[in-house]
Amino acid sequence: MEILLALMVGILYGTGIYMMLRRSMVKLIIGIILLGNGANLLIFLLGRITKGAPPIISGDAKVFAEAYADPVPQALILTAIVISFGLQSFAIVLVKRAHTVVRTDDLDEMNATDEDS
Repeated sequence: MEILLALMVGILYGTGIYMMLRRSMVKLIIGIILLGNGANLLIFLLGRITKGAPPIISGDAKVFAEAYADPVPQALILTAIVISFGLQSFAIVLVKRAHTVVRTDDLDEMNATDEDS
């Protein structure tokens, strides 16, 4: 299971970086979304996947006898999801506003409009 998730993290990172290198602003936002999802999956993978083991350890335990699910990466992922949703919402509104002003989605054409005027 971990190998499949590690492969998925690599695919998300690769496609996210590829999309961010395109000239379109919409593809830039899609790349940021994919890269954020890859990072969340990587954090989840680092927290160990244990089926049926609660993230609660008894207070009198001195040594961890069995594998347990670490709750810290799960809490970090929940926080990262909320922050990335806010970033995505802001980026979409910003792209919509830039498109209405400049009338193009291409980053090279947006750069060239200042020189033509």
